[in-house]
Amino acid sequence: MPDDLVVLADVGAALGEGPTWDPRTGTLRWVDIDRGHVWSLEQRDAGWSTPRRSLDVGPTLGAAVPAQDGGLLLARTRYVEHRDRAGRVVGTVEVVPASVASRLNDGACDPAGRFVVGSLALHGGPGDERLWRLEDDGTLTVLDDDLTLSNGIGWSPDGGVLYVADTYRHVVFARTYDAASGRVGPRHVLVETPGEYPDGLCVDAAGDLWVAFWSAGQVRRYSPDGELVGVLRTGAPLTTSCAFVGDDLGLLVVTTAAKPVPGVPASPRGGALLACRPGGVGRPQPPWRPVPPAAYRSDGTSAHDEQHVPDEQHVSDEHEGA
Repeated sequence: MPDDLVVLADVGAALGEGPTWDPRTGTLRWVDIDRGHVWSLEQRDAGWSTPRRSLDVGPTLGAAVPAQDGGLLLARTRYVEHRDRAGRVVGTVEVVPASVASRLNDGACDPAGRFVVGSLALHGGPGDERLWRLEDDGTLTVLDDDLTLSNGIGWSPDGGVLYVADTYRHVVFARTYDAASGRVGPRHVLVETPGEYPDGLCVDAAGDLWVAFWSAGQVRRYSPDGELVGVLRTGAPLTTSCAFVGDDLGLLVVTTAAKPVPGVPASPRGGALLACRPGGVGRPQPPWRPVPPAAYRSDGTSAHDEQHVPDEQHVSDEHEGA
């Protein structure tokens, strides 16, 4: 696997994360979580536009995904926020209760266009974290309630398997997933990397997982069976996430962080958006399907209303694969 990543956008992100591709507008977006920024690039005939800070919401922004109406769904500190194409707030849904010392982190849309998002502890270490799915009616379903740090989220090409990285458990989980009914199966460990920190991830058209590893400066490619089949060295120790973008979905972009971390050397590439063509091809990602306006209260918010997946669908930490 080639290691010839180039700097596509040097924006000095404190904690770059969550790259997404919107083929409707030819727009690549990613977030700077710690500063609450959304960065954008537009693909043009002659290449890429100058990077633009298209939104500044603060204090933290875990993810920003395209919505079907041309707007965005934002994973803010404790709630998700729907913005229209002009940037106006349409409504919000509380996800993390005010009494819980956690914030929203990585999020992605399932094959049916529902948003799945997890949390991490504000104290910076392993927590008692959750993974939620925002349903079509604006309610929340808890898919996991025992994660240490919920991170990268992706689905197999047929939508039948959900992958989730649990960073401080050093694993990537896999479980069956039925997008039509919302049913999920028991999870198992697909990839286990003792002492290492899987972060954001994406899944290509062949079903391989591309997983960024925090503090390792790598994106690793795994087969659907969990076998390590390639390593891409980024030159930025704090490698955070990745996605296939562009008209042909053949360009892998990799987000990185510039924030100081004890024991991790600083890098000139820290905070930049990197890119290369490693041979894989991505898949179109569904935009978020907005909840009906009735799901929001008159003040534009929604009460915290969640349910758990049935017990028989919940967790089973059986080991499988690497």
